[in-house]
Amino acid sequence: MTTAHEHDRQDVPPAERAAALERLLMEKGIVDEKLIDAIVDRFTEKVGPRKGARLVARAWLDPGFKQRLLADGKAAAAELGIGGPEGELAVVESSEKLHNVVVCTLCSCYPWSVLGLPPRWYKSPEYRARMVREPRTLLREMGLDLPEDTEVHVWDSSAEKRYMVLPLRPSATEGLGEDDLAALVTRDSMVGVSRL
Repeated sequence: MTTAHEHDRQDVPPAERAAALERLLMEKGIVDEKLIDAIVDRFTEKVGPRKGARLVARAWLDPGFKQRLLADGKAAAAELGIGGPEGELAVVESSEKLHNVVVCTLCSCYPWSVLGLPPRWYKSPEYRARMVREPRTLLREMGLDLPEDTEVHVWDSSAEKRYMVLPLRPSATEGLGEDDLAALVTRDSMVGVSRL
């Protein structure tokens, strides 16, 4: 049996609850605002998908780097000072006629060092099972309706080998610099559940 107070709490969006908790912790002197900012910065700047976006943007601009990234993702990432504890980082390139998508069918192996924290749906049993059985249908349900003549290739990450997608570069981006290109890249495009 839930009380009226508990019911009200469930209706509050998680972001608002988190903000209220943050304010309370700061008011009580338990957590310093600078510490919270540092943690958020670490996960968005240093751990989050921005590192992967830098790899993608560099590959779009530098054909030599792109070849190295596709041949050995971990070594190419190290060239930009990006490292991680996981084993091999395999980068697969999408094109107009080939769309790559990543899943981990066993658990939720994910290239944290370049994509940051995995989204909740990536770890769900439904995503893990359906992406292998019916990738085109699941992608459509997630908002990506690919043309019928586009081949879909599903890559299964493991603890030894984690995958990242090098998404197709958006049209009309000629002349953009690396920072501007990186700003266009999303985590979902590097997992392969969206296109830019």
